Amino acid sequence: MLTILAALVLTGCAGDKTPPSRLDNACAIVAERPAYLRAMRATQRKWGVPVYVQMAVIHQESKFDGDARTPYQWALGVIPMGRQSSAYGYSQALDGTWDEYREEERRRRAKRDKIQDATDFMGWYMNKTVQRNGIPLTDARNQYLAYHEGHSGFRRGTYNSKGWLVGVANKVQSRAYMYRGQLASCGKL
Repeated sequence: MLTILAALVLTGCAGDKTPPSRLDNACAIVAERPAYLRAMRATQRKWGVPVYVQMAVIHQESKFDGDARTPYQWALGVIPMGRQSSAYGYSQALDGTWDEYREEERRRRAKRDKIQDATDFMGWYMNKTVQRNGIPLTDARNQYLAYHEGHSGFRRGTYNSKGWLVGVANKVQSRAYMYRGQLASCGKL
């Protein structure tokens, strides 16, 4: 009996980082993971980033997987050479940018695999995007491009030579609109 109880507790803890089952339905996501909505609303209050923008970016970056990592690179197709980048967690924040956030916000214990910390990071980063590049917090497309390319890369227009990335950013914008409509329909906006 004690073993079963311990297994349930461990499964419950690990389950917090696993993706929700219906990623194309914002209402289903927040019903299945109410902590996500609480975290995103806290970020919206603190930083002004709409919940639906946060959701669309998290969907693109990690598909709501708290343990998401970039794929391994391989030499000769069989020798692992490490990961493509240090991106990790819900927000896929890079080590250096995450460390800058934790230092600046005095959040040394923040973790990329905790939804509250990941959404707060996104709010912090997107507000820097407003300051540095003038992109409104409601503009999911350009916020995503700056998120992916970095503030300087966005300013230089590095995404212009990456048609695939512009396509992804357009999908992020479409998903943000879809999530906004869904959240409004279930009274969670």
